[in-house]
Amino acid sequence: MIDVTALGEILIDFTPCGKSEAGQRIFEQNPGGAPANVLACLSKCGKKTAFIGKVGQDMHGAFLKGVLEENGIQTDGLIEDGNVFTTLAFVALSEAGERSFSFARKPGADTCLTGDELKKELIQDSRIFHIGSLSLTEEPARSATFKALELAKEAGCIISYDPNYRAPLWESEKAAIEGMRSVLSFVDVMKLSDEECLLLTDTSKPEEAIKKLLDIGITIVAVTLGEKGAIIGTKEGIRYVPGYPTKAVDTTGAGDAFWGGFLNCLSEADKKPAEITLEEATAFAKFGNAVASLCVERRGAIPAMPLMSEIYERL
Repeated sequence: MIDVTALGEILIDFTPCGKSEAGQRIFEQNPGGAPANVLACLSKCGKKTAFIGKVGQDMHGAFLKGVLEENGIQTDGLIEDGNVFTTLAFVALSEAGERSFSFARKPGADTCLTGDELKKELIQDSRIFHIGSLSLTEEPARSATFKALELAKEAGCIISYDPNYRAPLWESEKAAIEGMRSVLSFVDVMKLSDEECLLLTDTSKPEEAIKKLLDIGITIVAVTLGEKGAIIGTKEGIRYVPGYPTKAVDTTGAGDAFWGGFLNCLSEADKKPAEITLEEATAFAKFGNAVASLCVERRGAIPAMPLMSEIYERL
């Protein structure tokens, strides 16, 4: 069995890295993409992982495939397409390490995955199947995502979801709301940020958002609060889980690190989500907070994912 298979975007984050002698900004080539980030975290924790998605048949695509392989992530489901270009994201960082994005994705390879290209056996042989929402922004990737979700549901996978809202990649906020909510009926466990609560549930209050998502049938819901930690909810109730003190250098991938840590614990529990107690979910979130606190102390996303020994030291 594969512990976790993820479908979605893998791309290059070009992150500012000082200035040249001529005074021009230098950008560092960092591998990223939320689903791939989650898998990198899980792989560093010793889990068996696989990625489904598409890159261009170009230097960036070759680089990303190599990064996945170096991190122990199966690439049988990664399609290399010579007709499209690998998606690129240019990241601006504030003094506090907060990010803003500009994307080269018109179209990007990640949006061009088709249902016929899905490696079905990777999904069917997985304990957990994870998606984000960026594969829902455009066709044919949107239809491929729904086909993958149907396969995962039929196979009895635990379905995991992180909306990961990126405003520039949606036609409008209305389209984003409709798109991000369109998959909720498939979802067993879900992570969203405090900023995404309003988009997903019509309330900006995390506790109320969690209750609404639990009421529609999602079994475990986590809302991340940045450096403050997270709030976790199950049928037993809702609990605040404080974060770890840290000096953020780059917050890229922090939410993915948290969720990768959470899914690592869920995988090890070897239980159905409905069998997870609030106490257990709280412990999973504490582990995720530790992973995220380590991630933000380094640059990039995939390169910043910590080893298990570092996580235990932080705990």
